[in-house]
Amino acid sequence: MLFSRTKTSLVSAQDALPGRPDYAYPVPSTHEVNGHRIVPAFPSGLASAVFGLGCFWGAEKTFWNTAGVYSTAVGYAGGHTPYPTYDEVCSGLTGHTEAVLVVFDPEQVTYAQLLSTFFESHDPTQGMRQGNDVGTQYRSAIYYADEAQREQAEAAKTAYSAKLASVGMGPATTEVAAAGPFYYAEDYHQQYLEKNPFGYCPDHGTGVSCPVGLFATTS
Repeated sequence: MLFSRTKTSLVSAQDALPGRPDYAYPVPSTHEVNGHRIVPAFPSGLASAVFGLGCFWGAEKTFWNTAGVYSTAVGYAGGHTPYPTYDEVCSGLTGHTEAVLVVFDPEQVTYAQLLSTFFESHDPTQGMRQGNDVGTQYRSAIYYADEAQREQAEAAKTAYSAKLASVGMGPATTEVAAAGPFYYAEDYHQQYLEKNPFGYCPDHGTGVSCPVGLFATTS
């Protein structure tokens, strides 16, 4: 069942689980590590980005440790089912990725720099998996907030694919799509590795750098 079609093929909107259209899981309003807000409203001048790069526990820690990041939260994005549970997402029947919401100060860290962190922190060539984690919820994904983010995301994917090819690896399979709803994951997932410092935290990075100068066009 690990490599079953349900786990590795994206479900259609027609076949996706119905979810809970009018229900949102209660989540803490503040970040376990830095005390900043993880839910709107955020201070003015900040921007947001949404990334999927495998298990969201380790991915979130990578971004909360990035200078210029105001706060992070984990959740589900890119699929069809409103307010899914973790088990539903893991079933492959929601279409969602395990995603990280990154709220950042563009004066301190650019979106291009976050894209570099994203690509260097996982293996974007693996399709519907990261290492031993198999399923559509582990796919590589960038969900852009506006046209400027889309242009940079596409350029970064192209540039990083070229770098991967130079060391004999395949191209990035990263999904680049407009950001839809971000459904916050259940309370216990938020900043999981701060609450559980010995928790599961695999590093699937390729070791191939992603220089910002190859693709950055705007901040």
